[in-house]
Order: sequence, then C-alpha cells, then structure tokens
Amino acid sequence: MSFLQPVGPVIDLGVNIDHIATVRNARGTVYPDPLRAALLAEQAGADLITLHLREDRRHIKDADVLAMRPQLATRMNLEAAVTQEMIDFACQVRPQDVCLVPERREEVTTEGGLDVIRYFKEVETAVKQLKGEGIRVSLFIDADEQQIAAAQQTGATVIELHTGRYAEAEGAEALHELERIKVGVAAGVKHGLVVNAGHGLHYTNVQPVAAIRDIAELNIGHAIVAHALFAGWENAVREMKAIMVAARLGVSLGAQ
Repeated sequence: MSFLQPVGPVIDLGVNIDHIATVRNARGTVYPDPLRAALLAEQAGADLITLHLREDRRHIKDADVLAMRPQLATRMNLEAAVTQEMIDFACQVRPQDVCLVPERREEVTTEGGLDVIRYFKEVETAVKQLKGEGIRVSLFIDADEQQIAAAQQTGATVIELHTGRYAEAEGAEALHELERIKVGVAAGVKHGLVVNAGHGLHYTNVQPVAAIRDIAELNIGHAIVAHALFAGWENAVREMKAIMVAARLGVSLGAQ
C-alpha cells in the first residue's frame, strides 16, 4: 500500500465539470464533452462528479445531466438552487446527491453560502421532496454555527462548507478563515452531519483544508480544469487527489 492508494476511504474528491461545459458553450459546439470529462475523471480517481445546473444554463444543460446520470460509475452530485423547477428536475433525474446552493443570475460564481435561517421553510420543503425520492441532500452554507444548526433542522444530512473566503484570503486572514472552517466542521459533526467543503480551492491552498480530519469530501472544479490545460485532464485529477490524500495523511507534496 502507498499513501496514494490507502486502504479504506481517506477523503473524497468531487470533480466539478461545469467549466468543461463553459468551454463548449463559448463556441456553441458539441465539444469538449462534459460526459467524456466525467468518465475520464472517474478513471483518474474522482470519487464523484459534481455539476451545477444553473437557472440560465450558462454551462451545464439539462441534456448533460440526463446523459450523465446512467453513465457514471461513482456518484452524481447535482448542485441546484432552491426553486421548484430545479427540485422537480432533480427528482426526475434522481442523482445520488443534491447540493442546494444560493444562486443569483448576475454572479460570476457562487458568492456565499445558502441562508438557511432566512429561507428555512423553502429549504425544508425542498429537502423533504428530495429525500422522498431517496436522494441524499446537502446544503452549501457558510461555516456559521447558527446556519449549521438550521441545516440539521431541515432534515438535510450533509453540509458543504463554503471555503471561498479562505481561498481569497492571504496571511493572517487566511489563517483566521481556516480556523472558522475548522470550527464549522466541528459544529457540523456535533449536529450529526456529514461535512464536506469546497469553493475556490486549488493545488496549494487545498492542503490545510484536506488535512481537517472530519471533512469527508472536497468539491473542486475550476482549478482542475485550468491545470488540465498544461498537465492534461487525467493528470490534473490525479494530482489533486494525491495532494488531498497526502495532506490528510500528513505528507506534504507541495504544489504540482
């Protein structure tokens, strides 16, 4: 056994393929194919495939989700806004996981966590409908104990902590944000939740987050797509997974 092939689960990598679709849509072609990217990512060590079906369909489209669902060998993690259209579509597709996220049309990327307290009834209703179809539900939230407690009360069993502020910070501020994530992870565990994390993570800043023992899964997309331009898609996936596993096991690989 090597640290790259440990016995049993260490930490899962969800590869977000949204920006494969972004490149495709930029020229209105049928390539690069998000399905092919997903299957190759699985072969390279991805533990699940994450994709966000946005209201404006700026990258992933309905047809991508429908084509991918029966083909994946791992898990599909479908990110979706808390709207009846998206919840009904998710119930039609029935991915293994649905992560409910906040969404604004004008944002470039998701800018923060879902405000579960403010929209509790809407989130609770969505969680109930999804769970009724046998779908595991995750809520994408900030590392705030009140939001985490509210997430547990909706009936969701998983949270994904938003790591964007940590990813954008430097120096002492980054250390402060990392500590917030650690406190959030502990709060999630205290409330009996599975704790995942993601947003803005890349090949250097991922290490301290991956080292947090109780994080089950990291979802990473843009950095892997960007690195693949130079390293190749499968290599980019393998390198990210290796860095994550090494960090969890206390082995530093450094930037690849």
